[in-house]
Amino acid sequence: MFELRFSLHSSRRYVAFRPLTAFLNACLALLVLLAFVSCSKGPEGKGPQARTAAVTVVTVQARDVPVTAEYIGQTQSSRQVNINARVSGFLDKRVYQEGTMVKEGQVLFLMDQKPFKVQLAQAEAALDKQKAALETARANLARVKPLVALNALSKKDLDDATGQFQSYEAAVEQAKAQVEQTKLNLSYTVITTPVTGISSSAQQADGTYISPMNSLLTNVAVLSPMWVNFSISENVQQEVDNQVKKGLLREAPGKNYVVEVILVDGSVFPHTGRITFAESSFNAQTGTYLLRAQFDNPKGVLRPNQYVRVRLKGAIRPHAILVPQRSVQQSAKGHFVWVINKEGQAEVRPVVMGEWIGDDWFVFEGLKSGERVVVDGGLMLQPGMTVTIKEPGKEKEKAPTAESKKAPAAAGETKKP
Repeated sequence: MFELRFSLHSSRRYVAFRPLTAFLNACLALLVLLAFVSCSKGPEGKGPQARTAAVTVVTVQARDVPVTAEYIGQTQSSRQVNINARVSGFLDKRVYQEGTMVKEGQVLFLMDQKPFKVQLAQAEAALDKQKAALETARANLARVKPLVALNALSKKDLDDATGQFQSYEAAVEQAKAQVEQTKLNLSYTVITTPVTGISSSAQQADGTYISPMNSLLTNVAVLSPMWVNFSISENVQQEVDNQVKKGLLREAPGKNYVVEVILVDGSVFPHTGRITFAESSFNAQTGTYLLRAQFDNPKGVLRPNQYVRVRLKGAIRPHAILVPQRSVQQSAKGHFVWVINKEGQAEVRPVVMGEWIGDDWFVFEGLKSGERVVVDGGLMLQPGMTVTIKEPGKEKEKAPTAESKKAPAAAGETKKP
């Protein structure tokens, strides 16, 4: 009986609150409706607000644009000569300063000459001996000839005298050659440089015995002209060829590119060069082939084995279209830009991009000359949205006026006394 009364009592309380709950729900729905109507009106409440966006655009123009290509290169002396000793003997002394410029014919090393002077004296003595024997043979032949004519001596005696004379004559020539050889060896003890260039350090110390096993003394590198070697990969070369076939790239006339060298500090070497050699085959290990450019280097700024950047100039992209890099967006389907049509509405335009040049980006496909491309404000756009175009450079903030400086105080800002 008690439980039944409690249930009836609770039911009556629930029935009593139902009209109040319905009234509150109705009021809430009315407030939501009013808020929706208020938001759908313009600033003056005169109707729906149009969906617009303020953007900055640029009108693209097709034009011929010079392009460059950069590669990593390494300098090489156009003529680097190893200075070797031609004879064996003791190294007497080094007579040049290591690491300095040396001129053609300048003496670099001296070897001990005493053994070679002795050999020269011996060779000259042997020559004199052979000359004396030759004179004896000549006199003997002169005596034999008339006696053979008188049948006082046999013809065999004449043949022997003639053969002996010719033998000594050949021995004299051999002795002369030996003298020349010893003179040549003696001259090799004075070691000079055959070229003008920068010298390297001495590989052998004074007093060292020089033999064919350690004959390298130093090397001299010619600094002008200087070679710069760099490599181009097979993929890059194939892409260049494809772009030339499509008309996207025009190479330098006769492929005579102007070559610049960019030094490690970013400065440009004052002398330009030309490509003088191209390897006939690809490197099997790297998939690249070698190119060589030659530069005048009168002041010796470039040194052998120096890493530099090589810039090729002379190629042109004909009728190229450039857009600022920040105007290009990317989706899952590729790159695209926003284009403003004649009705002032935004359109999505898929594009095929090339390489960067400064702050711009080459567009290979997708745009035509005269079209307007959105540069700033593209993130808020939707297809078909009407846009308001802002002129670039007109968005500068105005300087604060006296009235604007007083505005915070008028808004209730409290000033310190």
